[in-house]
Amino acid sequence: MSSLPLLSLAIWLPILFGVAILRIGSDRNPMPARWLALAGSIACFVVTIPLVTGFETHSAAMQFVERVDWLPAFDISYHLGVDGISMWLTVLTAFTTLIVTIASWNVITVRVAQYLASFMFLSGLMIGTFASLDGMLFFVFFEATLIPMYLLIGSWGGTGRVLAAVKFFFFSLVGSLTMLVAMLYLYQQSHTFDLAKWQALPLGFTAQVLVFIAFFAAFAVKVPMWPIHTWLPQVHLEAPTGASVVLGMLKLGAYGFLRFALPVTPDAAHFFSPVIIVLSLIGVIYASLVALAQTDMSKLLAYSAIAHMGLVTLGLFLFNDIGMNGAIVQMISYGFVSGAMFLSVGILWERTHTRSMDAYGGVANVMPRFAVFAMLFSMANVGLPGTSGFVGEFMVLMGAIKFNFWIGALASTTLVLSASYTLWMYKRTIYGPVGNASVAGLGDLGKREFGMLAALAVLVLAIGVYPKPLTDTIDASAANLLKLADESKQPHTDYVPGPGTGLRAAIHSPTPFLVGARRF
Repeated sequence: MSSLPLLSLAIWLPILFGVAILRIGSDRNPMPARWLALAGSIACFVVTIPLVTGFETHSAAMQFVERVDWLPAFDISYHLGVDGISMWLTVLTAFTTLIVTIASWNVITVRVAQYLASFMFLSGLMIGTFASLDGMLFFVFFEATLIPMYLLIGSWGGTGRVLAAVKFFFFSLVGSLTMLVAMLYLYQQSHTFDLAKWQALPLGFTAQVLVFIAFFAAFAVKVPMWPIHTWLPQVHLEAPTGASVVLGMLKLGAYGFLRFALPVTPDAAHFFSPVIIVLSLIGVIYASLVALAQTDMSKLLAYSAIAHMGLVTLGLFLFNDIGMNGAIVQMISYGFVSGAMFLSVGILWERTHTRSMDAYGGVANVMPRFAVFAMLFSMANVGLPGTSGFVGEFMVLMGAIKFNFWIGALASTTLVLSASYTLWMYKRTIYGPVGNASVAGLGDLGKREFGMLAALAVLVLAIGVYPKPLTDTIDASAANLLKLADESKQPHTDYVPGPGTGLRAAIHSPTPFLVGARRF
């Protein structure tokens, strides 16, 4: 394991590059800012590679740990570390920044330095969120990510960008404030912000329920889960391509459930699991049906993301090994698929300035290389075997069937529905005769576009064909989280509602739908 502070480098290097980009940036000569952003994103990605090569695969312990006292009076520390889950999310963040920098090369022509610097800041803050092992440090990074994303949407988005940015900000902020209240309560009980100590803290059932609800409010918005998903389609409709790619690839909400809600409040997590399973299934089916009605490709992909993330939350709250592992694999692999799909739509938008499917048709006749990549990414979105989209979905569905057959059957509808809306979009835009003169004048992929789509294609196929390196790294960490989530932390004197009251009755219900839920 490297003696270098790799996590600190991964956090602060992009932020320092962002400051330098702002210093040298000028719209009269944007090329220095672009080249510096490219150099910075490459350097930041290279820094994360030793995290993979030096990671002890079969260990569930936090690795590459760094700790410095920050506010010792409150036992707040600059405490960093990664396990098999957060390590991959850190690498994904750095890779996303590199892809976005390349994708934005010629697209943004106004305030170029500010645009690129925002992504560099966002990269560092996101990695800080994934690597934080101190509750207050996590909150600081988590909240700080709102600033660059708000600016990206509100400054470089479409005509409704201001409303979309404000909606995104306030949805996220309200949820985050409830999380802060929960964290302050946990501090009051433990006199520390150390996450490991929070996970071992014995909390009464009532306290766990209240803390879980507070965490749920913060993380469900970020996933986003139905019915608090309404901000995402509007943001994707108005956001620049780079911001859509970042939103599609990075999974803060699901990670928050993994790191906080499940291990800190395990009894409450089991108590609410039937509700979350129902919400996840509704999200999968509802979002897929709404996607079928869309004519704007970005909105269709936004609803597709909601449906796919519904599988993630479903897998997390099944509380079995294959479901948990599948949810984590889905988080990571769908990040590549979703990012690739939004990039493909962005490439068309750059040429025609419209995302409406009605404006296309016959794109394969003039952009054959693009059509091949779009087909691959569409098949991955459908979950075709041999692509990364299949691996996570298959594991979650197997976990759901293991939990209860009927839940698995309902979740499996995503296979038909995702194929319906994805292939419908592909057929309308790519196949058939050339739709109009605008399509006839399209040029195929340039070297820059070909390179970034090829890199994503390689990853999508590599994970799909040989997922073992990914699953082996995740397995020990997922098993440890599942163990924490299955350990009751209630004091013996605490009152637990009996099986005849409220939601407890549902959990103890003998009906097939809820068989397998936790029993106290």
